[in-house]
Amino acid sequence: MIKLYRHPLSGHAHRIELMLSLLHMDYILIDIDLTKGAHKQPEFIVRNPFGQVPVLEDGDVTLWDSNAILIYLARTYGNSNWLPTSPVLEARVMPWLSIAAGKLAFGPAAARLVTVFGANIDHDTAKNTAQDLFNIMDGVLSTQNFLAGDAPTIADIANYSYIAHAPEGDVSLADFPSIRAWLARIEALDGFVPMQSTAVGLSAA
Repeated sequence: MIKLYRHPLSGHAHRIELMLSLLHMDYILIDIDLTKGAHKQPEFIVRNPFGQVPVLEDGDVTLWDSNAILIYLARTYGNSNWLPTSPVLEARVMPWLSIAAGKLAFGPAAARLVTVFGANIDHDTAKNTAQDLFNIMDGVLSTQNFLAGDAPTIADIANYSYIAHAPEGDVSLADFPSIRAWLARIEALDGFVPMQSTAVGLSAA
């Protein structure tokens, strides 16, 4: 049975939970209490030397880094639609994984870290980065249904969670109709599971 070590409010971890669910996989969720530093304890560090969630255990395979895990799941359990084997189509997916680790992380994800976790990050800079990213993404999604083309791929899964929850970081989606339509298309996929809202998560923390 696949084990996913996660925090319920982590967008990085939700990427993997969402992918597992879309693949109709059986898996066990193991919550790591970030507020108590469980991710920095020796028993977790052996799973990920950087002390971060998510971590995926699949038999003898232990993986960390959400984008790497998405690639593993797509190649191991998905069909070629999630990560095309054609060099051209695969190359259309990969830039969005870089965006997820770059502009997304420093934009809407960082803005949410400020409001949800109290991170010491320049909130205005993060919100401006998010707005710049969303302007570009909205243009891309005005001409195609998904980020890498007209079918969902791990490009969409890597970017969905933090964009869907951008308003929690005080980043509005009101001016981005194509992004909102894209979010709705992902949420309509068979097997979709949402990420826990901050209202529930913080009250339970």
